[in-house]
Amino acid sequence: MAKVAAPEELKGDREVVIEAVTQHGRALRFASEELKHDREVVIEAVRQNGGALWYTSEELKHDRDMVVEAVRQNGGALQFASEELMHDRDVLMEAVRQNGRALRFASEELKPYREVVIEAVRQNG
Repeated sequence: MAKVAAPEELKGDREVVIEAVTQHGRALRFASEELKHDREVVIEAVRQNGGALWYTSEELKHDRDMVVEAVRQNGGALQFASEELMHDRDVLMEAVRQNGRALRFASEELKPYREVVIEAVRQNG
């Protein structure tokens, strides 16, 4: 199946992009740069697929609420968070609750915390 690029005017159409990311969060990668900074568009994308955090603006990768929403949907989205939030114990706990393997994206200082490791092991069974 051939991939068809979206016309530029659709990439910047907020309604079209919201509909697209609601269906498939990673469709955010095709959005205009302006819409990758739009909190409402991005929150819809990460609710559908936490990995959509990868395509968002650096500003939103520093937004704690946005990152928590992303890691609750996909713990692995922690790898796309800002360095600061990768060092946030509560954000890490949310990530490992969703997927114990998210521990590999944690800062070195947080990896040894007992409750984090226990939760990660619990999730990986």
